[in-house]
Amino acid sequence: MIEHKNLVEPERVSCAVCFKEIPISEAKSVKATDYIMYYCGLDCYDKWSKQEEKPEQ
Repeated sequence: MIEHKNLVEPERVSCAVCFKEIPISEAKSVKATDYIMYYCGLDCYDKWSKQEEKPEQ
């Protein structure tokens, strides 16, 4: 007989750039003053940081 264990889904967050849902344990995070932004990887983090560097027109 197979026992069914209660499996708990890992907490998931959305990447701040591509909005891909990822487990919080796998996410890269950057702490801001009032919140934390999560990224699915360094590629998305680089896109975000380069976007912030662009001067406003």
